[in-house]
Amino acid sequence: MEPHEELLDWATSQGVKLNGIAPKRIPGRGIGLVATRNIRPHEIVLEVPTSCLRSIDTVRKPIIQHLPKSISIHGLLAADLALDASSKYAVWNAVCPTPEDFITIPLLWPPELRALLAPEARELLSKQEAKLKRDWAAVSSAFPQHQQHHLDEARYRYAWLLVNTRTFYFVNAKLKRRSKDDHMCLQPVADLFNHGDDEGCNVEFNAAGFSFIADWKYDAGDELKIRYGRHSGDFLLVEYGFVMDDNRWDEVLLDDVLLPRLSARQKERLEEAGFLGKYVMDEQTVCHRTQVAVRLLCCGVREWKRFVDGIDDGERSQRAADKLIFGLLKEQRQLAEKRISEAETLTVGDQQQRDILIKRWTQIRDLADANIEGLEGSD
Repeated sequence: MEPHEELLDWATSQGVKLNGIAPKRIPGRGIGLVATRNIRPHEIVLEVPTSCLRSIDTVRKPIIQHLPKSISIHGLLAADLALDASSKYAVWNAVCPTPEDFITIPLLWPPELRALLAPEARELLSKQEAKLKRDWAAVSSAFPQHQQHHLDEARYRYAWLLVNTRTFYFVNAKLKRRSKDDHMCLQPVADLFNHGDDEGCNVEFNAAGFSFIADWKYDAGDELKIRYGRHSGDFLLVEYGFVMDDNRWDEVLLDDVLLPRLSARQKERLEEAGFLGKYVMDEQTVCHRTQVAVRLLCCGVREWKRFVDGIDDGERSQRAADKLIFGLLKEQRQLAEKRISEAETLTVGDQQQRDILIKRWTQIRDLADANIEGLEGSD
């Protein structure tokens, strides 16, 4: 019997209810949840009772007692997973990703590849590393390696990544007092849902547990997915280790090409107005923040202030702004080409890591091309 089939038997015995779906290996996507019959819109396809969740309520008391109260729930759940030597969750654990499956997550990349990440990805990775460092410091202090637990950093990092990639939003009486980042739990079977962009089952939660509801009609054999959220390719890469072929929510920071063009005084003005940094383009246009910044490069200060305050609609300065934006997009495209070339010449790390880095920069180049084409068509 396959591990995911054993999981199904175990989960059913624990009160999990599957209605018209079952786990199945999907080429290139690992294990997913697939319709075993035709499914109507709004049908409940999966129910996971609260008693099956791994949450703050299920963390063993000795672990809670040894760790500081300030540790994140993420760090706490990871400690519980890493230190669990029992067979209680063995069937569930057997379908979890292996350490090797996480190889495309930038946290595990060599420095040379990390250095080639796009700005948003670098920023997200920096925050992720800081969170892991804090959690590991607390756990390693409470459970030294020389004790019987045999917990090392690699083992804890693997558990931490499992929590990072497989948790669901969850809040109960204990978690209400904590920040939103701590509102999380793990749940069996539901963590097999893959991410969908325009598609995804709706998720509902109450005191009894989670319900997953079909968003539209599915035929037998179709994969059912859920939406992890409206995220850019850089976010999906850093947090989950993948990028999508088509992502309607994709966007890219232009800070690396725009900020160097601004003088120190211009940056001060933008910061005072609340418009310094976070300049973004999606597949259709650049954001308002970018429009504000480039007008400081092509307009007088008084005209710029009127635009910032909404008194001037910017129509008179739009042509000059578009010319600057066109140059920024060209530079962004050149940067993407450079990063692709650099990644292709590197031999460090794993080929999968280099491939996904190249794929991400190719997507960024394509976003720049789409915007360039849009500006050329508007002339």
